[in-house]
Amino acid sequence: MIVANIEDLRRLARRRLPHALFDFVDGGAQDEVTLRANHSDFERFSLLPRVLTDVSVRDQSVTVLGQKWEQPLILAPTGMPGILWPGGALAAALAADQAGVGFCLSTMSSSSIEAVSKAVRRPIWFQLYVKRDRGLAKAMIERAKAAGCAALILTVDLAMQGQRDRDVHNGLTIPLRLRPRTLIDFMLHPGWVWRYLTGPRPTLANFVGTGHGSDLNTIAEFVNAQFDQSVTWKDVEWAKSLWGGPLALKGIIDPEDARRAAAHGVDALIVSNHGGRQLDGARSAIASLPDVVDAADGRMEVIVDGGVRRGTDVIKALALGAKACMIGRPFLYGLAASGGAGVARALEILRNELDVGLALMGRARARELDRSALTWGAH
Repeated sequence: MIVANIEDLRRLARRRLPHALFDFVDGGAQDEVTLRANHSDFERFSLLPRVLTDVSVRDQSVTVLGQKWEQPLILAPTGMPGILWPGGALAAALAADQAGVGFCLSTMSSSSIEAVSKAVRRPIWFQLYVKRDRGLAKAMIERAKAAGCAALILTVDLAMQGQRDRDVHNGLTIPLRLRPRTLIDFMLHPGWVWRYLTGPRPTLANFVGTGHGSDLNTIAEFVNAQFDQSVTWKDVEWAKSLWGGPLALKGIIDPEDARRAAAHGVDALIVSNHGGRQLDGARSAIASLPDVVDAADGRMEVIVDGGVRRGTDVIKALALGAKACMIGRPFLYGLAASGGAGVARALEILRNELDVGLALMGRARARELDRSALTWGAH
């Protein structure tokens, strides 16, 4: 199969993954309104190219929280990539490192903070959920510091798990309730079964050795019970005092929250609705971006996460004030399709599309993009 774009990687991932696992990656909450809007709202902005400018040498590099990357992309923190491909988180981190883009490791990763940090040349970021057990959260922060992580990312939009109907239908819940048809479908994907049986058994690696079990189901049940509805801005201050380095909040779409974050000394905001996987009906990330950028008013760097599928999507996000884009599903499709090589292909696709887009937009450098590059409304 010829892979020309991210949608081609998605189709390939769909063929190679059992249906339940593809739905886990691809799906969103409830009616998936926000999931669809995250991408379709990019179409509400039209590009305004300039002509007769010298674009013979183009530069996609950006600097975010003091780190320079060759592309304005960060692989988003995603849970359990190891169920898609053996050692999935490590494979993705290595591909990002080779491509010169950012990588953020999830608390719920299938590879540990220490293992990923040791494997790459550039410092990674670490994403943390503040759970009921604050001692465990403190230990995670200390581990990230010791491993040399460059930034701490607090995900703040997950007081409790939203419902993803696709997962419920497939029995991919905690505890697992796999249906006979789901088990049969697993068996109809022998390539995935072989990799699963012969590769490292996926688990929530950052929780192994913390006294909460070692197998995936046991740890997952513990983690699911740890979601804390009492987390407030005081916990942001607590985490910041422990961390002592660059701190970003992920899950901001309300400009008032952006202003409060600035008052609490936050260094960066990640405009995100959790990929449409939690609160359905929430405003899309790209539609929220301009208001959050205006509220940040230069006091914090702003990143957008959600819906990027094309290089022109990246152009629009940068023009609206984002320093970079986080991507989740695009690299997971690549990972499911062919491991680290698939992640590298996803990044190559976006790099090439962005390069062409910059040339045709009449902007030689990604950092030259601003709101003059866009107009509002239908094409």
